[in-house]
Amino acid sequence: MKAAASAAADANSSVHKACRLLRALSDPRNDRLTIIAAAAGVDKATSMRLLHVLASEGLVERDAANKRYALGRELMLLGAAVKNRLDLRALARPSLIRLAATFQDTAILSLPSGLETVCADLQFGAFAIRANYLDIGSRRPLGVGAGSLAILAWMPEGEIRAALPHIRPMLQKYPRFTRRFLQQQIARSRSRGYAVMLDAVVEQMGGIAVPIPGPDGRPLGALSVAALSERIAMREPALAAGLRAEAATIASSWKIGSASSHADAPALWAAP
Repeated sequence: MKAAASAAADANSSVHKACRLLRALSDPRNDRLTIIAAAAGVDKATSMRLLHVLASEGLVERDAANKRYALGRELMLLGAAVKNRLDLRALARPSLIRLAATFQDTAILSLPSGLETVCADLQFGAFAIRANYLDIGSRRPLGVGAGSLAILAWMPEGEIRAALPHIRPMLQKYPRFTRRFLQQQIARSRSRGYAVMLDAVVEQMGGIAVPIPGPDGRPLGALSVAALSERIAMREPALAAGLRAEAATIASSWKIGSASSHADAPALWAAP
């Protein structure tokens, strides 16, 4: 009981709330106080106070003219320190370029972040109708969208079971997504060896994705192609093959470049 109470208190500490505010700000659409507070699950008064503190440290910027918030320049310096280790975005960028050029649609890199995934990078293709509903920094609950589903489906079974009850309250904006729906999509994705989601998040739009396997078997992220649903359906085998090849290339580069890599990545997309 005491441990549970302590964990709950920690989750509601000022530090945790400040972290949630920073995560909310990583989505460029969250730039107003009310929107940021709602996205972070922090009341407006507390959000204002913590954003003021974060601004004083250079982690957040506020435009005095239009009262919009954004991530601060100090975070760029912190991010540069992280990139000195190993940057999955840099490893994935050539793959995104090749996928977008080959299939003429939007190629996306998604990364896990707690119970969400983040659009870390994307490359538009030349096809006139683009999947432009995601921006770099956009967040979605695990399982919402092809890339996010690919990450959820290849998480360890115990982690999936633990995550699903906590994802459920985050799905209010996505009425088609229920726990049963996600469980079905996870099973189908594992059976196919890749994730496909059509007309579920945005009407007439869809995506196909594969996980990028890390040395321990957990997904480092996911590669996906987003396009009109009919363009996904008519080219599904070719898209799956292209995504698999690029994900394998990234995983190999990560293994070579990571000092902690000591085991071969499992074949997450082996045929059933």
